[in-house]
Amino acid sequence: MYLKRCDPEIALLVEKESERQQCTINLIASENYVSRAVLEATGSFLTNKYAEGYPHKRYYAGCAIVDQIEQIAIDRCKQLFEAEHANVQPHAGSQANMAAYAALLNPGDTILGMNLLAGGHLTHGHRVNFSGRWFTAVQYGVAKDSELLNFEEIALLAAKHKPKLIIAGASAYSRIIDFHKFRMIADDVGAYLLVDIAHIAGLVAAKLHPSPVGVADIVTSTTHKTLRGPRGGIILSKKDYEEKIDKTIIPGMQGGPLLHIIAAKAVAFKEAMDPNFVDYQKQILTNAKILASCLQQKGYRIVTGGTDNHLLTVDIRNKKMNGDMAQNALEKVGITVNKNCIPFDPEKPWITSGIRLGTPAITSRGMAKNEVEEIAHLIDMTLSNYENHLIMKAVKDRVTQLTALFPIPNALQDVIMTDCLKTVFEVFSGS
Repeated sequence: MYLKRCDPEIALLVEKESERQQCTINLIASENYVSRAVLEATGSFLTNKYAEGYPHKRYYAGCAIVDQIEQIAIDRCKQLFEAEHANVQPHAGSQANMAAYAALLNPGDTILGMNLLAGGHLTHGHRVNFSGRWFTAVQYGVAKDSELLNFEEIALLAAKHKPKLIIAGASAYSRIIDFHKFRMIADDVGAYLLVDIAHIAGLVAAKLHPSPVGVADIVTSTTHKTLRGPRGGIILSKKDYEEKIDKTIIPGMQGGPLLHIIAAKAVAFKEAMDPNFVDYQKQILTNAKILASCLQQKGYRIVTGGTDNHLLTVDIRNKKMNGDMAQNALEKVGITVNKNCIPFDPEKPWITSGIRLGTPAITSRGMAKNEVEEIAHLIDMTLSNYENHLIMKAVKDRVTQLTALFPIPNALQDVIMTDCLKTVFEVFSGS
C-alpha cells in the first residue's frame, strides 16, 4: 500500500513480478520460494541499522540487539552444518568465494577448479571472472564417456601444476561429489581444499548428500537455492581459519553487513532444522529423478544419464534446436529454465546445447509425481511444437491452470508441503 502511494511505477512492476512468479512453473535450479517468515525478516526495520564488525566487536553504537541476531544466525548455522566456525555476513555466494580465496591465497597463486563448460561456476577460475584474473587458474572437467568427475585427470593436473587451492563443487553437476577423493588429492600436493555447496546446501543440511564440512578446509554456500533462505552467502570453516576469514570479510572486503538478510538467514537455518525440511529435500530428489526419467522416456538425453540431486542437464540437440531457443520457447508458455552448456559443448556459452532443470521451486509449491510427469509432457510438447501456435497456446493455458492449483507458499500459508493443495488437484483431475 505504502509503496504504491510513494512510487506507483515500481509498485506496479513488483506486482507484475509477483504475478509472473505465481503464473509460471519455475524450473531454474538456483531459485526457490522463501517462507513468509523469511520474507518478513528480509523486509524488516533491520535494514536501517549499520553494524560494521562482528557481535560485541562493532565500530558503531546501538548494536546490542543486532549483535544478538547475528550471533543466533552464527550459532544456528554452525549447528545445522556441524561446523566449527561460520561467517554469515557475505552478501552473495560469489563474495563468499572471493573472501575465502583472499583469506588463503595471494594474487597469482595457482587454483584448480571445475571448468564452467563441465558444470563448474564462474568463480571457480573462469578467465572472465575475478578468480581467473587474480589467480593462475587451471581447470578440470569430466570424463567424456560418463560425464562424471574425472578424478584421475584432477590428480594429474594437481601433480603437474601444484595448486595452492583446489575447489570442489559445481553449478550444473547432477551426481554425488566424493569430497574425500578431493581431500586426498589436495593432501598429496599440499593444497587447501575449498568446497562450494551453493546448490546442494539444503541436501547437505538434510544429510541427503555427503557433507564436506570437516573434510574441506573451507566450505562456502549461498543461502537460497535448496536451502530456501534469502539471497546471500555463508562461509564455514575449521576453527584454524576463523580469524583469517573474518578479517577478510571486514575490514578486508565488506563494510556493514545486511542485518535484515542475516536475520532472514537465521530464520531459514531454524526452518532447515525442522524434520519437515528433510521430507521437503527428499521430495526434491524424488521429483528430479521423476523428471529425468520422464524426459528420457520421451527421447531426451540427460547428461550423466540421470541425477542424484536437485538438478539435471538436458541435451536438446535432437530437437534440432539449441539451449537459447529452448529457453525462449519454454518461457513463452510459462515454464522458466536456463540454457546451459553440456560437457564438451560444440556451441558457445551464450547459445549452448542444453537446458538445466531443477526441482526445488516446484517442490516448494507442493508439486509431486503427477505434476512432475505432466510438466515433462508440457516441456516435450513445447520443444517438439514450438512453431505451432495452437499447441503453444494450449500448453500455456495448462501451465496457468496448474500454477493456480499450486500457489507459491506465501500466497497461502507458511508451509513446506501443501498437502491440502494436492487434495484439491486430485479432486479437480478426478483421480
